[in-house]
Amino acid sequence: MENLQKTEQLYEGKAKKVYATNDSNLVIVDYKDDATAFNGEKKGTILNKGIINNRVTNHLMKLLEKNGIPTHLVEEISDRETIVKKVTIVPLEVIVRNIVAGSLSKRLGVAEGVKLGKTVLEYCYKDDSLGDPMVNEYHIMAMGWSTEEELEQIASYSLKVNQVLTDYLKDLNIELIDFKLEFGKTQDGTIVLADEISPDTCRFWDSTTGEKLDKDRFRRDLGGEEDAYKEIMKRLLGE
Repeated sequence: MENLQKTEQLYEGKAKKVYATNDSNLVIVDYKDDATAFNGEKKGTILNKGIINNRVTNHLMKLLEKNGIPTHLVEEISDRETIVKKVTIVPLEVIVRNIVAGSLSKRLGVAEGVKLGKTVLEYCYKDDSLGDPMVNEYHIMAMGWSTEEELEQIASYSLKVNQVLTDYLKDLNIELIDFKLEFGKTQDGTIVLADEISPDTCRFWDSTTGEKLDKDRFRRDLGGEEDAYKEIMKRLLGE
């Protein structure tokens, strides 16, 4: 990637900036320390969050690649920056749930921490202005957000990601409560895992104490966000 050069900024989201490069198939993602919750209503900063999320995401994506799940990852080029394949994001958030927490607890009136009898997949339409509303397969097909085959592939990958990460994290004394995934299509139409897998997008609880090691510490004003994020990087990367 010696000749790859960053050109103009294409996009800035709540947690990342994306830059074009002199290769039309590749972009550079730059992770920020900005923290947001409740669709951007709550704002703050978590020191070195961008570094941790970049490195943790790439570590986990490499693990998933080894287990047969294609991702957008190409190469980490600095603590905060990673080259990824340019994809068209499927406008869906896939929520994978193993244990009741967050909005599911409120919606169903079930206490947080209750283990679900079966892994639950939920889909939300990616639109901050609408609050990322939950949708089902019928909505997705009717609106043309993905084909039936693509959605089957996305569901299959999501369940495989859950299996691989759950097994891996258990050995690190981390319980994978739930998490959000996003997928994209490369220029040849291949579905790949995109976005990030980090304490921003996953609920990680210490298996022994139940301590929250993720963005819920920021969302719920629990404090200790920086230490929680650092603890995840320490357990995953030994740093």
